[in-house]
Amino acid sequence: MLNRILICLVCFATSAFADPPQIVGVEVSGGRVSVTLAHADTGWDHYADGWRIESEDGTVIGTRELLHPHVEEQPFTRSLTVNDLPIGPLFIRAKCSVDGWSDARVPLPR
Repeated sequence: MLNRILICLVCFATSAFADPPQIVGVEVSGGRVSVTLAHADTGWDHYADGWRIESEDGTVIGTRELLHPHVEEQPFTRSLTVNDLPIGPLFIRAKCSVDGWSDARVPLPR
């Protein structure tokens, strides 16, 4: 009986503590920014639900909200059009519905 309980706890912990969304690609064409994310989406209870463009000091330039899980579509790419991207270093940060905004940032290529 104890073994079954331990197995259930391990399975639950593995799915509940999925890694944050990984930014696996970023492309810029004019003001259109396309970001490819990979995340162990499990469904509506835990999925990658957004990414944003931010300046070096963390000022948010634009946010792409993701409105549904992508369980069967991994990795996936979504775009955002931002007119007049500011000059200077910019970064992409991803978010999931459980863990919030990731600490990791990826530079926006220019």
